[in-house]
Amino acid sequence: MMYVCLEGIDGSGKSTQLKMLWKWLEEYGFEVISVFEPTDSPVGRLIREMLKDSTASGPDSQRTLGLLFAADRMMLMEKILEAESKNQIIISDRSFYSSIAYQDDEKWILEINKHIKKPDLVILLDVETQSALSRCDGKDHFENQAFLEKVRKNYLKLAQKNNFLVVNANNGVKKVHEDIKTIISPRIGRCI
Repeated sequence: MMYVCLEGIDGSGKSTQLKMLWKWLEEYGFEVISVFEPTDSPVGRLIREMLKDSTASGPDSQRTLGLLFAADRMMLMEKILEAESKNQIIISDRSFYSSIAYQDDEKWILEINKHIKKPDLVILLDVETQSALSRCDGKDHFENQAFLEKVRKNYLKLAQKNNFLVVNANNGVKKVHEDIKTIISPRIGRCI
């Protein structure tokens, strides 16, 4: 039916908003599945371990992570295509756009993700970097001001280029959820 992706820097509220969106859609009677990047596959678990390394934000680690994320997404495609065949709504915490924002080499990321299904709708949760960092647990070594500021700028460029819908995630959780519902409602034929 529809493949919706929530994007944004770490600490932007994607996981929280995904859970709220899922609950809201199910209350309206939709069948919903959620997917996350990285997944819980062996590749996804390797990604999570690498993100804890002190060199995670370095160029070599970022290229390696780009490849691993592409492999992890290929493993996720079967689940997404199956959900589409059942007319379910798919909501995702990240997509290949996050690799473009984080790894910062769009042409290469598009090439290694050329077999990945693009989301029908991307909502960028845009948040000030300081606010995002205050929400992070500090386990990932790339969760630092300079790196996330660069990623945030990359996301905003992607949003403009690819017509993402941008939500101000500096607002409270409930306001952000209301903004997301306002975006999605007309696309699923439901009114708030």
